[in-house]
Parts: sequence; structure tokens; C-alpha cells
Amino acid sequence: MYDLVVVGAGPYGLSIAAHAAAAGLDLRVFGRPMASWRDHMPPGMFLKSEPWASNLSDPKGAFSLAAYARTQGVEVRHASPLPVGFFASYGLWFAERAAPPVDERTITSVRACPGGFRLDTDDGTTILARTVALAVGVMPFTDIPAPLRGLSSEQVSHSSHHADLARFEGRDVTVIGAGQAALETAALLAEQGTVVRVVARSDRLNWNTLPPPRQRPALEAARAPHTGLGCGWKNYLYAETPGIFRRLPETTRARVFTSALGPAGAWWLRDRFESAVDVRLGESVAGAVRVDGRVRLELVATTGRVGTVDTDHVIAATGFTPGLERLGLVDRELRAGMRTVRPSSAPEASAVFESSYPGLFVAGLLSAPSFGPSMRFVYGAAYTAERLVAGVRRRLGARGGSLVTVRQRQASSAPVGEPRLS
Repeated sequence: MYDLVVVGAGPYGLSIAAHAAAAGLDLRVFGRPMASWRDHMPPGMFLKSEPWASNLSDPKGAFSLAAYARTQGVEVRHASPLPVGFFASYGLWFAERAAPPVDERTITSVRACPGGFRLDTDDGTTILARTVALAVGVMPFTDIPAPLRGLSSEQVSHSSHHADLARFEGRDVTVIGAGQAALETAALLAEQGTVVRVVARSDRLNWNTLPPPRQRPALEAARAPHTGLGCGWKNYLYAETPGIFRRLPETTRARVFTSALGPAGAWWLRDRFESAVDVRLGESVAGAVRVDGRVRLELVATTGRVGTVDTDHVIAATGFTPGLERLGLVDRELRAGMRTVRPSSAPEASAVFESSYPGLFVAGLLSAPSFGPSMRFVYGAAYTAERLVAGVRRRLGARGGSLVTVRQRQASSAPVGEPRLS
């Protein structure tokens, strides 16, 4: 029986694995490394976060994004966006050096068993673990507006469903949303020859401004400090004090989670977007039907006016909502017994990211309603990994589990595909 199984191999899962391996835990990591970045973002996209705020976390800080860039002969600079593909390659480099080998099989179920948890893989193998960390990323939690859900996948998709937008060249596409995913997707579509429009219920688009230099006069820096989530004291509190956020009343946490760091486009995208994309502001999708092989959208304006748009395809860039009901890999009885952060259905997490079910830990977007907006970004991985692994060690001690060195783990691990029974 492993000390820890990490489900997910994105920035959070890999960071947790790096800290757990350094702590001597006997662990396994499952998932396709950096899958969201490799499989769900089209070429041409850039990181919105600053490079210095996009590090995966290892205990010694030896495997930063800047360290990887140096191996490629590249300098990462403040206010200079990096391609998403470069960041994905960094994650793979990190995985090879800072974490145990990743098993790319998919975990299909997690259920309780005596002494811990039973996990099943997509090839029917059973793995036993004393503790489990769910670092499943955002893909289980995609949101598509209700009026669009009756359409087929040929007619509607989520923005995260596309590793390549070439299929839409020369067609007509409507993008729903006002955040970075919507605006950047629309710009890329327009640049390849797609007729594209953006429909947003807000009455205006918000754009981030060029960040000030890292080194500034002391008074200016004190008024609006740099943080991994942007400048300003409010962002500083979100970025640097997730533990304080967790102590706020549930209703306050829910309100901040849904409203903080709202939809906005990156400063470097604005000129590309505004010169190429038609925008319909203050309109919401009220209905959608198929007409002559196309999609007819019924749009209702904030003034009450009703109009229609005919389009070939709709891309919903409408974000992600974490909730236990969308986490099908976790056994229903296990989910039913977990406390949630009301009014959401996301699991309540302790100060060490442990759910109310002992030994089951959560990370990334699943923990955001507990710890705040920083958990929606790579920047939150360092805070999470250090504390979650400390929580695992504490839980193992309470259960009488044993920690082993990495060398012992490598010598005693069962071959891939065989369950660990003791």
C-alpha cells in the first residue's frame, strides 16, 4: 500500500509529487503530464501570468521556469509573455527531474477501503494507498451555458476542447465570454481567416494594463505591490495569504471566489483583438437551435431587445466550476460524506488541504472555494504542495503509516501494473 497516490500530473500534481518524494514518501503519480497545456490549448496562445509567477514547486527551488529557460538559451523577462507550448515543455522537464516517474494511465475510480483507498486504472489495475491527493486540474469542471447544452459537439464546444483551431478556417464561429480564453481564442480564429464574433453579457470588455517594472520607487511599490496575481494589496492578500482566506465565513469566500479577478484580457492581446473581432456586448444567449445545418442563437440584450445570429459553430469560453458532482472518478458514497463550501459543491479543505474524509486531499481548482483565487493559477502550487505534503505526513503518522526513502521506494515498488497490497 503506497503512502500517497497523486491523481493528476499538471502543475499542482507534479509540485505535490516533488515535495512528497523529497519527504521520503512512497508514492505514485498518475496522469498525462501537463495534459491541459499540451492537449487543450491551440498553438499561438501565451501565458497570461508573469513568468516569475509561473513556477512549479520543488523544495529547493532548483527547477524554476527561469532555470529551464537557461537550458534552452532563453531569458524569461517580466512583462514579456511566454508561449503556452514553452510552458508545457517546462512542465515535462520538471517532471523528469523533480518528481517520480509519472504513470500515464487514467485513474477511473477512487473508493475507500480498510486502511486507506482503492484506486482503479483504465486498464483494470488496482492500486492501494493510505492517502490520495486529487490534483485533477480544470477539465472535469468545464461550464457550457444551459441554452447550448442541447446542441451536438459538432455545433458547440468549450474553449478548452481545442488543441487546434484549424478546422474553423473559412467558417463562421461565435465565441461566448469576455475573459482571456474567449478573447484570445477569437483573435486566433480571426488571424487564420475565420469570421468570428464575441458575445458577452457584460457591457464592456476589461483589459489588464502593462505591468509596472519589478524594480520601482519604494512608495510606488508600497501603494501597489507586485504579486503572482497582479499588482495591488487585494491581490497580495489573495496571492500570499490563502490560509487567512480559508478562515473567512463561507458566504464571503463564495462571493470572492465568484467575483475576484473577473474576466479580462491581457494587455498584449488588445491591439490584435480590437482590429479583427466583432463584439456584441450586453447580450446573453437565451436559446439555440439547429437551422439548415447551422446554429441559430437567440440573444437577449440588457435592454430587453431580442435578436438572432446564425453561425456554424459556438465556442463557449465560459470557464470552470469545481464541484463534487462533476468528479465522477470519486465513489458516490465517498462524495456524499464530504463537507462542501456552501453554496458551492466544492469540498471543504482543512489548513493542509485535507477534505472532511480523512486521508483524501484536494488541490488546484477543487481547493479554490476554500483557499481563494490563487488556487486558480499556477502560482498557488507552491503554497499547496508544501502544506499538503505536511498534511499527508501528519495523516500517515496518525494511521501508523511508515515513510521510506526514495531509494527504498525504488527498490521495493511493485512493477507497473501490479497492485500494492501492503
